Amino acid sequence: MNRLTITTCPLCGGTRLERSLTCVDHYATGEAFHLCRCGECGFLFTEDAPVEEEIGRYYETPEYISHSNTHKGLTNLLYHGVRRFMLGRKARLVCRVAHRSAGRLLDIGTGTGYFPAAMRKRGWQVEAVEKNEGARQFALRNFGIEVLPEGALYGYVPGSFDVVTLWHVMEHLQRLDETWELLYSLLSEQGRLVVAVPNSSSYDARKYGAYWAAYDVPRHLWHFTPGTIERFGSKHGFILAERHPMPFDAFYVSILSERALHRRFPFVRGMLAGMLAWFSAQVRKERSSSMIYVFRKKTKR
Repeated sequence: MNRLTITTCPLCGGTRLERSLTCVDHYATGEAFHLCRCGECGFLFTEDAPVEEEIGRYYETPEYISHSNTHKGLTNLLYHGVRRFMLGRKARLVCRVAHRSAGRLLDIGTGTGYFPAAMRKRGWQVEAVEKNEGARQFALRNFGIEVLPEGALYGYVPGSFDVVTLWHVMEHLQRLDETWELLYSLLSEQGRLVVAVPNSSSYDARKYGAYWAAYDVPRHLWHFTPGTIERFGSKHGFILAERHPMPFDAFYVSILSERALHRRFPFVRGMLAGMLAWFSAQVRKERSSSMIYVFRKKTKR
């Protein structure tokens, strides 16, 4: 298997890389992967993950919920319940930060199409891109949305969109710097970039360590904190305009983490841990399990 070996930090270019944790792929293969941290800027990433052309098999499991759409089990029911609740919040956030009730939106890594369907109902012109063929077919069957493969991103005219959204997608993308450059070009001058990612400095990340489910190796390559993602945006011509906690993610992530630890009553234990994480995020939102970041373009690059 060909591996993505990283010898310089994608954020600062530093070469003092230190092994931080060893995590196991609890979804698909049981393989172990190492997380490395840059000794210069602190950015954390998965080392020696499969290259993009070979990572597909790590997504080929009914447990990978954003593609399978399964409702079996309490954990999956919780996931879908939170998603229904969050769809409305996400839509309202997009309208508010874009200063418009409708416009042109691109959703990258759209999964099974729930978010673009919600935005179309609100009158937005929506384009959606997704790598997984099964998820694209689900969106077409259930929402009538023709989701395009990811290669379509390079066919859009620069400045085509008022808003670009990536909901738990950035952490999967191997060509990180290229992606940020592309996002900058796709947005209009007054456009907004909305990115949601797990927070590796969260309460639950610290509680579970190598068993934190949101490390999700090797599918998650990059493990952002509020500080490192702000620096990535600045590096590529963006200013962080807002950030918002996603405290409900802690419940789902904690349940999966308890399951990985093979503890008894993982659902109950995870719910209790999620509650503690939720309270922690109320005190300091930068401890939230996941965060939403809203970026705007710098006036001069």
